[in-house]
Amino acid sequence: MTVFCGSLTSTTVPDLRYLRLPSFEEVIMSAAVSVPKHSLFESPNSRAIEIGPWTITARTNPISNAGESDALQAAIGGIPLPEMTFGSNSLELEHRDSGWKYVFTTEEALKGVRNGELQEGDGGVKVGYADAWMKSRTGPSSQIPMPKTVPTKPFDWTYTTLYPGHNDPSSSNSRDWQPADRNNPSHQIPLAELTRHDPILFYAEIPLYEDELHDNGASHLLVRIRVMPTCIFILQRFTLRVDNVLFRTYDTRIYHSFASSPPLVVRETSGWEAPYDRVKHRLPKRDDLMPLTDPMWIAKILSEIPSEISQEIGAGTRWRGLGTKIEVATLT
Repeated sequence: MTVFCGSLTSTTVPDLRYLRLPSFEEVIMSAAVSVPKHSLFESPNSRAIEIGPWTITARTNPISNAGESDALQAAIGGIPLPEMTFGSNSLELEHRDSGWKYVFTTEEALKGVRNGELQEGDGGVKVGYADAWMKSRTGPSSQIPMPKTVPTKPFDWTYTTLYPGHNDPSSSNSRDWQPADRNNPSHQIPLAELTRHDPILFYAEIPLYEDELHDNGASHLLVRIRVMPTCIFILQRFTLRVDNVLFRTYDTRIYHSFASSPPLVVRETSGWEAPYDRVKHRLPKRDDLMPLTDPMWIAKILSEIPSEISQEIGAGTRWRGLGTKIEVATLT
């Protein structure tokens, strides 16, 4: 299940079903956590924290205007942009001692969308009624001539991306990610630490893009970060809903413990997929479809489905994003 539980913004309505009171032990442990020295900075479109050797900057801006959109579209190879594209939004992590910089940007995320004909492993999705719609207009019994159209550039209309963030080109230390040692506890993301009620020193939500897929569902990419006295935790989540076809989630989790020596960053990427009806059948109330639009609920349900289905078979698209991979980077 998802363990990200950052502070709530004014536009977020908490779901009381997923909240619980801390235990006595958690209260005592949280009270015992000392808050390290840190500084916060804020401007109209960015917020930052300096803590130890780290500088973290979250930039949130309005939806890209026409000029910005044209430049971004050219930079990603000409595919149509999502309906809501936040081209100037980003999250940047800088480890000053090593010179390592890692960022999440809209441009690089959209470069991860297939530009061209879909290939094996891309997880191509066709709207459920597309074949019937086409046959009704091109079959022998059709009385409706097909309209003249202008060929369009093929691309993945669901905006699925496996983008996990990237090393900033200005970084003086481009560390390669190495496969994690599953027998090494420091190479795992500690769920117990992340679910403790420790103080949150810094929190941000950075939307990168969103699209309603021509009223056939929704696709969106959002980055969240929280900094606590003991660690940094980032969750970037791509969520796809294609109505009556499938649900898909791709998570990138970044974790760093301030106590690690030498400094170690853990990156976990996980992809889940399931047929639409399999997720719909898990609705708490059959006549309330609202949870089907909630990325947190979708991710929770997908992670509860047996992994041999949600992370191996999926919805039969042969999407290469299925499964979980853990990597580490040592900052020296």
